[in-house]
Amino acid sequence: MKYRSVFDIIGPVMIGPSSSHTAGAARIGRAARDLFGRTPEEIDIHFYGSFMSTFKGHGTDVAMVGGVLGYETFDDRIKTSLETAEKEGVKVVIHEEVSEPEHPNTARLRLKSGDEELELTGISIGGGKIEITELNGFPLHLTGEHPAVVLLHDDRYGAIASATAILAKEKINIGRMEVSRKAEGAQALMIIEVDQNLTDPVMEELQEADHISRAARISE
Repeated sequence: MKYRSVFDIIGPVMIGPSSSHTAGAARIGRAARDLFGRTPEEIDIHFYGSFMSTFKGHGTDVAMVGGVLGYETFDDRIKTSLETAEKEGVKVVIHEEVSEPEHPNTARLRLKSGDEELELTGISIGGGKIEITELNGFPLHLTGEHPAVVLLHDDRYGAIASATAILAKEKINIGRMEVSRKAEGAQALMIIEVDQNLTDPVMEELQEADHISRAARISE
């Protein structure tokens, strides 16, 4: 792995004992919240591998719930995130999974409010860095290192063009794009990493674009 600066090696400013098990967990939780768009009514967390074995000692559960509540890795409120969730009426359920994951620091989150659900699988790869590997059953590669927009859309011609045309009009440069689908002609998922945070008006325009059913963003 290549590091851009000494801070990539030391790790992020954070609350907690471990960049992998605490800061990484908080960032996975925060990514899930960003994509869901708000604090959910229910948080289901499935821990695998090393996460499952050490989450109590390293505060991985506390950090991940803190991320879902919207806290950054350095936010002192992370330490009381479970108590805060309980006070706010957010149901938190932790599952310890014995199956062996591809990566030892793996978590699967399910956020729910009413009829709306989001399921996300993330891994903590060290130094506070993460990778989101699955979203609502779609495989993907999303690091959270850059601003990004996540678009659920119809698998048909014109869907990609409608999104990229809006970004081009707003002079927003695309750094990386990834598209995946479950089956031909069904729903598809588009990930676009960009060079700047997307504003509310741009997100509204993307949400209303042809063939786009849902737009969410991850800010830097």
